[in-house]
Amino acid sequence: MMHLKRMAALGMWALLGLTVAGVSAAEKAELRGVGQFEIPGWFKNSFLDLHEDIAEAAQNGKRLMVYFGQEGCPYCAQLFNTNFSQAHIVDYTRQHFEAVALDIWGNREVTDLSGNKMPEKELAARLKVRFTPTILFFDEQGATVLRMNGYYPPHRFMAALQYVAQKREARMTFAEYLAGIAPPPAKGALHGESFFAKPTYDLSQRLSGKPVAVFFEQKDCAGCDRLHSEILRSSATRKELKRFHVIQLDRWSDTQVITPVGTRMTARQWADDLNVAYVPSAVLFDGGKEAIRIESFLKAFHVQSVLDYIVSGAYKIQPDLQRFIRERADRLREHGVVVDLWE
Repeated sequence: MMHLKRMAALGMWALLGLTVAGVSAAEKAELRGVGQFEIPGWFKNSFLDLHEDIAEAAQNGKRLMVYFGQEGCPYCAQLFNTNFSQAHIVDYTRQHFEAVALDIWGNREVTDLSGNKMPEKELAARLKVRFTPTILFFDEQGATVLRMNGYYPPHRFMAALQYVAQKREARMTFAEYLAGIAPPPAKGALHGESFFAKPTYDLSQRLSGKPVAVFFEQKDCAGCDRLHSEILRSSATRKELKRFHVIQLDRWSDTQVITPVGTRMTARQWADDLNVAYVPSAVLFDGGKEAIRIESFLKAFHVQSVLDYIVSGAYKIQPDLQRFIRERADRLREHGVVVDLWE
């Protein structure tokens, strides 16, 4: 049973390492915002054979939900301490899903859907788990119905549970489902920023070799409000964004765009084509290809780290985003910069 206590000190020393380049932990600047949480007792005591877990869930009239996390993760703490502290979310999850917890750094043996045995950390790498928490929902045949890359606040998380439990995937995308239960607003305005490029949007041009950051937002959006009032106001975030060609699109608009591959379409059509379900989302392109996207609730430090991961080119040589973030945090702390994971 994975009833592991996510204690701050132990967790983050495992995450960030006791020493780097000869600098002891005591000599580094402070690390703040470490998450503390426990895996709930109602998560399944699994033998970690995903095919068997899916079959057992189906026999019980449920679907399989697989959580990937790590010790000290503040977003995992939000999932368990905020989302799973609410009785209606817990009751709904337990009624409709079998839940299995995996550690992206773990060594327990897992059997994947092809019958291959490997450590948890290898499975996480094969599935390209870049954000924690990442949650995969599987149907009765083992197909991935929905993947949540990062933390979703309670109302969006509940919508994801309902989408999967009600087997809506056969009729609509998750983006369409969200739009149906919370239709796009008809009024309001987007938040402007001085670094957003002006129309027209022709992203087929290489734009002086800069990577491209596309912010999909919408009007009357609380998450967009937070993005602009907290994250984009940070001087550290703006410093990273100066290295990008940055545009903002209303996810539901008819604004004309030429995509990085030269296709002309509206912002809404492009968002649908990219399967943008969460607003705000930032899709980052390098060399005309999508490199990564931010499509969940993140704080400033992690947004800055994802931007740096792409613009520095580190993603080309280090496929593990979480390892990059760990090393980046260590470098900053060695230079006397206090790192707050929840700022």
